[in-house]
Amino acid sequence: MSSRDKGLVSRRGLLAKSAAVAAVVASGAHGAPQDRQRTARTTKRGSRRGPVGLQLYSVRGDCKRDLPGTIAAVAKMGYKGVEFAGYYDYTAKKLRKMLDDNGLKCCGTHTGLDTLLGDKLVPTIEFNKTLGNKYLVVPGLPGKYRESHQAWLDTAKLFNELAEKVKPHGMLVGYHNHSAEFKAMDGELPWDTFYGNTKKEVIMQLDVGNAIGGGVDPLPYLYKYPDRAITVHVKEHSKTNPKALVGKGDVNWKAFFALCRAVGSTEWYIVEYESDAYPPLESVERCLENLRKLRLV
Repeated sequence: MSSRDKGLVSRRGLLAKSAAVAAVVASGAHGAPQDRQRTARTTKRGSRRGPVGLQLYSVRGDCKRDLPGTIAAVAKMGYKGVEFAGYYDYTAKKLRKMLDDNGLKCCGTHTGLDTLLGDKLVPTIEFNKTLGNKYLVVPGLPGKYRESHQAWLDTAKLFNELAEKVKPHGMLVGYHNHSAEFKAMDGELPWDTFYGNTKKEVIMQLDVGNAIGGGVDPLPYLYKYPDRAITVHVKEHSKTNPKALVGKGDVNWKAFFALCRAVGSTEWYIVEYESDAYPPLESVERCLENLRKLRLV
């Protein structure tokens, strides 16, 4: 990534990029003919809005106290799916019933890498089949998998192997960033080391707020690894208000959603809010309302 792509995303900077994106999509003027054809396909395929899901970590306290009631409340707000980050001792069958009773889909599970290794992989696949989930996203890695450039190369190889193992079951494995993935190791960002050496089937769950917090503009990564942002985390970032709700910070969400549709092949936009500006359920409802005001959902 060039130096001009580094730094925090401002509304002005991202708006400028969004104008360029709009012009490119409208004209189909990518450099190579195959690029133009792919852009036309992805733009048509991704022209619809949403759907928007919620990462349940955002309301983890409520989930712990009353998971059925929390899931019902989330559905009533208008979210179309939920991404699990823990199951609160419920079976997959009971979780699926909660979702079905409220008209929700499972738009992903954050699952530790250990649950995908060895003898644990088969029960993890079966659990997610019951949930109706096909996105197995690793939310972070133990130190040995990310402590060096070589470790990231080895981890990329491991994810390629996992992608092949879950493929017959109609599932995808992916990785979710924090900020450390954008701190250079041996002259290369770990995010690039990982996604530059993994197959397309290893999906890129780009967390916008975390990426900006790591000092990068997330937009170039949608270009650099097209058709891989199958699910994304809609997390706000603000240089002046660390508790900013989605739609009230520095990120130009219209530009981000447009680019996800144009080149990301994004299937789910997943809101995550981790601060305490309001009670958690109120916060995530306000985030969804802001996306509606932006006409994104």
